[in-house]
Amino acid sequence: MATEGDNGRGKRVIGQTPLLIALAGFSMFSLGDGITKSTAGLWPGAAVAALRFFIGACGLAVLLLIREGRCGFVMPRPLIQIGRGAAMTFSTVCFFMAVQLMPLATATAIGFMTPLLTALLSALVLREHVPLRLWVAIVVAFAGVLLVLRPNVAALGPFALLPLCSALGMAILMILNRASAGGMSVLASQFVVAALAAPMLAGVALVLDLTGHPAFHVGTPSWSLVARIAILATMATIGHGLIYLATTRATAATIAPANYVQILFAVTIGWIGFGDIPDALTFTGIALIVGAGIWLLKASELRR
Repeated sequence: MATEGDNGRGKRVIGQTPLLIALAGFSMFSLGDGITKSTAGLWPGAAVAALRFFIGACGLAVLLLIREGRCGFVMPRPLIQIGRGAAMTFSTVCFFMAVQLMPLATATAIGFMTPLLTALLSALVLREHVPLRLWVAIVVAFAGVLLVLRPNVAALGPFALLPLCSALGMAILMILNRASAGGMSVLASQFVVAALAAPMLAGVALVLDLTGHPAFHVGTPSWSLVARIAILATMATIGHGLIYLATTRATAATIAPANYVQILFAVTIGWIGFGDIPDALTFTGIALIVGAGIWLLKASELRR
């Protein structure tokens, strides 16, 4: 016979399950980023991204056809959808190139600027009120960015800003997602972005190839590299699926903090897999970026 204590423990386990599912989903992203970094020097970042989204779009198309039939492929508000694809293209090119050029923890940490930049763009574009805590969080986070980028600026020059550009592109995507909300299912929305981003990314890869720079030469990838990118695409799809499943069992505010587990995975993968050991100032910068994001998230929850 179940006791009151057993029921309490059972409720806690059930309550923790969505968070664990989300943690598994976000960890898939970090493992995928590790695979992306392993492609450095083997194929340009834009080409890797193009193939990753092409494979992902094919898989999503099959799932969409099974679940929604032909109706799932209708694209409402095409200009906004094209904008979403372009924003994803810009963000992905910047991130993949950043991951190939700098420590994984650096690119991942600066990616956490996305929620702050999204809030800032919401104020500028959507004319939403900007509370004082947002300005404080942005200042603190940018201080963290300066600390994290410090060792990379001298070595990479302007390319050190790639992860920040990636975060900006993702913030633009978030704004456009809000503008297109309700027009299609989550699965259809993911497919549309992947299907539009894949050819855009391929175009970027070809344009960069035309520059003649050896680092941007596309060429023909090896089968082992294609297999690696296919695993990357699969991990990304599984990650998105797990996070979506978690949000169906708990609120987004409950799931959001799990996002920050990526930085732990990024540091560990970079340390073990690539010998990238962040120094004390870099860890301080990471703490400022993550802390600002968590503080803003908690402050937003308290207002509700």
